[in-house]
Amino acid sequence: MELSALVIFAGALLVAAGTPGPSIAALVARVITRGWGDVLPFMVAMWIGEAVWLSFAIFGLAVLAESFHLAFSVIKYAGVAYLLYLAWKMWTAPVTNPDDAVPDAQSAGRLFFAGLAVTLGNPKIMMFYVSLLPTIIDLASVTLMGWAELTLTMLLVLLVVDAGWIVAAAQARKLLRSPRAMRIANRTSASLMASAAAAIAAR
Repeated sequence: MELSALVIFAGALLVAAGTPGPSIAALVARVITRGWGDVLPFMVAMWIGEAVWLSFAIFGLAVLAESFHLAFSVIKYAGVAYLLYLAWKMWTAPVTNPDDAVPDAQSAGRLFFAGLAVTLGNPKIMMFYVSLLPTIIDLASVTLMGWAELTLTMLLVLLVVDAGWIVAAAQARKLLRSPRAMRIANRTSASLMASAAAAIAAR
């Protein structure tokens, strides 16, 4: 695939991914409330979800996704329910022990599911790829190598964007030391998580 096409794709994705949406809101809420140490399963699941939507767009599987609308709806609303549960845990977390705000570090599987549900429950991601890709490449001629190049480019862009959000959220967390500040942080994070759930449910 031409380097210019990959650069244009990366630039457009950088702008789109850098704009806060449900996934970023959930990620930031998680880091502010709990720290960045065990956020990797959530992020990896988000990237896998993005790769799924990108693949659907590349290989013309939007129709297939529509055919399995019920399955995607189940995933979507299961994710919404779990995000609301996390929001409730954040809201009611004791300020003396913020690490109790969300599931412990051993809950990697639940975090992975939440990240996957957030991303797969947002078909707007696929619509972004469907609208962008035809303007820069000929989808009918995309080979497996071309798909791999686009997917790798997507992963690199998301890695940079998500890492930036994590650093910013981690720095904000350091400033929140007093019980009052921690309570405000917990409830702000809970509101962000609930907003992410509402945004997904409304799509």
